[in-house]
Amino acid sequence: MTTWLLAGASGFLGTALRVRLATEGDDVLRLVRREPAALGERRWDPRSGELDPAVLDGVDAVVDLAGVNVFAGRWTQRRREGILASRVQTTSTIARALAARGAEAPVLVQAGGIAWYGGRRTDHPHVEGDPAAPDFLAQVCERWEGAAQEAVDAGVRVVLLRTSPVLDRSGGPFLPMRLAWSTGLGTVLGDGRQRMPLISLADYLGVVRWAVSTPHARGPYNLTIPEPCTNAEFTDALARALHRPRLLKAPAAVLRAALGELSGQLLDDMWVLPQRLLDDGYVFEARDVEQTVAAALRGANPSV
Repeated sequence: MTTWLLAGASGFLGTALRVRLATEGDDVLRLVRREPAALGERRWDPRSGELDPAVLDGVDAVVDLAGVNVFAGRWTQRRREGILASRVQTTSTIARALAARGAEAPVLVQAGGIAWYGGRRTDHPHVEGDPAAPDFLAQVCERWEGAAQEAVDAGVRVVLLRTSPVLDRSGGPFLPMRLAWSTGLGTVLGDGRQRMPLISLADYLGVVRWAVSTPHARGPYNLTIPEPCTNAEFTDALARALHRPRLLKAPAAVLRAALGELSGQLLDDMWVLPQRLLDDGYVFEARDVEQTVAAALRGANPSV
């Protein structure tokens, strides 16, 4: 049995992870920013950098999923500051507490983003050794990962998960997609030729478990399907799965006018491979877009 400590445990991924771990018989503790109201809660205050290292007593693995939603609104200056601070403050607070334990600390599985690579069109896919792009969200990802460096320097095993949009019927970006396509409003974004990283919730949960149980796993790993797809291919796969037509297109100019810089996350080409996971022999449950859509419609956690 493994004892887990989760930051960001109430969101889509945190909820799914808590359900899966509890179903498998593990103990799950949650970091909360208020006074604990249950035995499984532990208090912290990332805004002031406070996390008592004693909270880590008996913990085998820490998973940091904290951070405000990037897609909740246009990237005003205030929102940019919130996106960055919500990630760097939480990660640096956890890293500092882990560093106090040194090499005896539990493993840290640190959330990150596939946006590290930006939307640069290249003649080869991005892999883990490639540098961060210069755009805003890529630089957020770089500083986010950098906030865990104090733990790395202290000898803590840190696994950085550069995660694609995670698809599942229980929540996240797939809910509005499924609703739109099920009512015949499935839409190709721009010309649809941009490659679109994604991963099933089942594989996301599988990689988190693998990262904790694999002693040599450390550093960055890309979480995306091994057989990349374009936006048009994804749209067609979902339309077929739901037995609905794909009739609409959202012009790039309209999306850029409505969303500003955020539109790049929908329109830019993001060709990324999970090279390190493949090299380490991780076996994906959903390798391509058809399998990922099927897994998302089926659901990774039937009870969620």
